[in-house]
Amino acid sequence: KADGCFLPFSLPQKLAAECQSAGYPGTLIPYKCDLSNEEEILSMFSAIKTLHQGVDVCINNAGLARPEPLLSGKTEGWRTMIDVNVMAVSICTREAYQSMKERNIDDGHIININSMNGHSVVPQSVVHFYSATKYAVTALTEGLRQELREAKTHIRATCISPGLVETGFAFKLHDNDPERAAATYESIRCLKAEDMANAVIYVLSAPPHVQVSCG
Repeated sequence: KADGCFLPFSLPQKLAAECQSAGYPGTLIPYKCDLSNEEEILSMFSAIKTLHQGVDVCINNAGLARPEPLLSGKTEGWRTMIDVNVMAVSICTREAYQSMKERNIDDGHIININSMNGHSVVPQSVVHFYSATKYAVTALTEGLRQELREAKTHIRATCISPGLVETGFAFKLHDNDPERAAATYESIRCLKAEDMANAVIYVLSAPPHVQVSCG
């Protein structure tokens, strides 16, 4: 929504207060939602509709990796990655589009935060299944772009695929080895969260006749 930001995961009130005190425009509204639970996702979109009319921009940013190789990984870890990285993206995309459609929003935007792992499989067994989920995001975004075109709408779809970004991602992947997680971010010069925010702003700022399909 133009005057607010709805994030499909738990976000401390402290961050919202920091944004306000820093003088950023708009309002950050945290909303707790388990993205592996469709009922909670639907409840979140229902709350947004009730309180704020609907969604104009949807940024599917949540994602995770579990250290579950293809030859020895646990099914539970694979299912968690599918639920969050693929199913949640699809459900949020569907609900966001329906919100735009019912309000005749023709200039909305759906942005999927993907990964370079969605375009190339690296020789690290612990991220092979994760890579498969990100390949799915690549295909889903292109399919979305085609369906939006078929629907003759000007709602845009974009896939942003960064390399390594310094976040808590590695600490979730290597949750039993924090030293290895920390070393991940020390091995190369990583992207920062600000770099991703700037990429999203660039995509959203593109004029109506420009669509950045993959960045």
